[in-house]
Amino acid sequence: MSAICFSYAEVTSINKLGFWLQFGAEELYLSFVEFPRFEHATIAQITRVVCPSSTRIYWPELDLDLALDTIRNPLACDFNRASHDR
Repeated sequence: MSAICFSYAEVTSINKLGFWLQFGAEELYLSFVEFPRFEHATIAQITRVVCPSSTRIYWPELDLDLALDTIRNPLACDFNRASHDR
C-alpha cells in the first residue's frame, strides 16, 4: 500500500531575482543566484511544482528534485555543481 502525501507547494511570486514558494505554513525564497537551474526556466516550468513527500519538492518540467533542507539552507549543499539534489 502506498502512502498518501498531504504536502502542498505553490509558487506565489516570481521576480527577476528569484521566486517565493509556499510549502504548508512556510514561505521559502529561491534566488536564481543560489538555484541557477531556474534562472532561464519559463514561468510555466517554475510554477508546475509537486510534492513527492513531506521533505521534497519536484519540478517535473525541469526534472529537478530538491530537498526542503537544500532550499532552506542552499549554502550547506553544493547545488551549483550538481544537476540534481537526489
